[in-house]
Amino acid sequence: MDLHVNGKNHPLQGDQVAPEMPLLWALRDVLQLTGTKFGCGIGACGACTVHLDGQAVRSCVTPLSAVQGREVRTIEGLASPAGLHALQAAWIAQQVPQCGYCQSGMLMAAADLLARHPQPSDAQIDEAISNLCRCGTYPRVRAAIHAAAHAQPTAAAPTAEMMR
Repeated sequence: MDLHVNGKNHPLQGDQVAPEMPLLWALRDVLQLTGTKFGCGIGACGACTVHLDGQAVRSCVTPLSAVQGREVRTIEGLASPAGLHALQAAWIAQQVPQCGYCQSGMLMAAADLLARHPQPSDAQIDEAISNLCRCGTYPRVRAAIHAAAHAQPTAAAPTAEMMR
């Protein structure tokens, strides 16, 4: 089985993984990508959120058989070689984390939200961020998402020359 994670192909040996193994454990235990956290194991808390073909999924309930041939992006792949993702910079500026355990999942859920809604409303943020945070930093999460949305470059309106 091959796993495509953060732009790289990772061949996995049959003795390391089984098709029913949750993606979370392949990421953490086999590939040693430990930024994705285990929280509840039932897909409720969101600590394990990663992107699968660009959409946020809970990796603790996603079997490896469902990700074959698809692109997985983890928190380790959120930044680019050019620097932090706008959300990561906003998370730091807004001092979002307290304990930090849930933050990688929150960031991945927020990145999915911004990809779908570049300027999200408070209601869209509240709906998309279903991740649980015992520290209760939700107001700072919302502020950071709004800050990142404003920091992202927006598509320019087409000019007459572009329309030719």
